Amino acid sequence: MSRLRPFLLTTVAMTAFAGNSLLCRAALRDTDIDAATFTSVRLVSGALMLWLLLSIRGNRAPMKQGSWGSALALFVYAAAFSYAYGGLSAAMGALLLFGAVQATMISIGIARGNRPHLWQWVGFVLAFSGLVGLLLPGLTAPPLFSSLLMICAGIAWGIYSLRAKGAGEPTAVTTGNFIRAVPMALVLSLVMMASATIDMAGMGYAVASGAIASGMGYAVWYMALPLLQATSAATVQLSVPVIAAVGGVLLLSEPLTLRLIVAGIAILGGIAIVIRAGQQKAA
Repeated sequence: MSRLRPFLLTTVAMTAFAGNSLLCRAALRDTDIDAATFTSVRLVSGALMLWLLLSIRGNRAPMKQGSWGSALALFVYAAAFSYAYGGLSAAMGALLLFGAVQATMISIGIARGNRPHLWQWVGFVLAFSGLVGLLLPGLTAPPLFSSLLMICAGIAWGIYSLRAKGAGEPTAVTTGNFIRAVPMALVLSLVMMASATIDMAGMGYAVASGAIASGMGYAVWYMALPLLQATSAATVQLSVPVIAAVGGVLLLSEPLTLRLIVAGIAILGGIAIVIRAGQQKAA
């Protein structure tokens, strides 16, 4: 059972992360909830779930960890993510998000002096080409504005991820950041109140996204991380867009276009090359 534990925890976490795309897309496509309300409900329910999990563990002071800067990045990610899924399929959004996150983290690493060698450059160029190919005009091209919003969400999440490294105990830090992001989301909902629409089914999707796919998903992932090697942890995240694509086809009846398949292979394959080449460089 001990050998199965890392696999089971990782599978649950990756499925939860992909579930965020499916839940948000289903809510924005099939219910009347607006993106601002979805964002607020997601962050509030995520903060409550994480606070509850910390309280069970005896930590009742989550605001001692985290920061307002990280909370801002978290809020920008969550808001842009919600608005983007008004026009993107679950698979398309997950692929754009993941590609933007990895491109952001790699680019910041380069800017900080981490010089990639040849194969890392090859992987980076391949992944970037996949992103460009995904956005080129055509019948199956995603809406440009929604795509740019999802890329913004990915950049924000990449910045959030880098800020979180070494910031403290991961679950406590995440809880503190979620709590700090709540008032930002509520301000957004207040500003957008004129176009707000409340839908019980949409609220249910938002609560599931925040409490289960986000709150519990992050908690499970942080349980799995110590059991994985750094490279394995990075590589396994390549599965998230794939799970979202399969879920989108099976659960939301979304089409799987040739453009999406080819771009997905280029983006995920390029990132896999970067990760593998980085491992060899470190060795």
